[in-house]
Amino acid sequence: MPTGPRTLNLWKAGLDAVPPEVWRRADWEVLILADNALTEVPAALGGLRRLHTLDLGHNALTAVPDEIGELAGLTRFLYLHDNRLTALPDTLGRLDRLGYLNVGENPLGRLPAVLGAMAGLVELRAQRAGLTALPESLGRLGRLRELWLGGNALTGLPAGTAALGELRVLELRDNALPCLPEALRALPLLRRLDLRGNRLGALPPWVARMPSLEKLDLRWNAVDDGAEPVRALRARGCVVLT
Repeated sequence: MPTGPRTLNLWKAGLDAVPPEVWRRADWEVLILADNALTEVPAALGGLRRLHTLDLGHNALTAVPDEIGELAGLTRFLYLHDNRLTALPDTLGRLDRLGYLNVGENPLGRLPAVLGAMAGLVELRAQRAGLTALPESLGRLGRLRELWLGGNALTGLPAGTAALGELRVLELRDNALPCLPEALRALPLLRRLDLRGNRLGALPPWVARMPSLEKLDLRWNAVDDGAEPVRALRARGCVVLT
């Protein structure tokens, strides 16, 4: 049901297809189609060029149309999480003003290299997406403040991660990291680092010199609670959970 002059809210509307009348109006700014049973979205989506928010989460989508790249006005939120997506279209790279992207809970296996062209991203969520590695282009997201990557199979981070100078929150819980990625030592503003449920056995000395770190979660790893970096961080007021 509409909730404003340019908002269409069809959340939990029992849809297995988008009603054709949705595409007959081109001035929608917010379109919510979450929690339905949609298996596809037609190419007509590309005609909604005034959208700033699009929610397609919690459906059964197996693909996103290439025309999503035509949504030049998409600047706020794009939710694609909890679908059946095995790939993301390269045209996502055209959305260089988008601030928030959630592609988690899809069997993606990888993120496209064009992700690095999405220069406006402030928050990226790709949790439980079957990821084993990340593209080097991730380091081009210079405005990124929050990165959520829990529940994947990551064993490391690309060197380009060191260029994420605005990053404040990094969630890496339930991955397969054997050691703390070296790229993290270059992040001056990182405040919260979640490493629960990895394969860490020790911490490098430099972690105690990360200037902005306020909370480090190491639970369900093999890191010694009395290790020198842990004691040094606690001594300066950082909350360390082991």
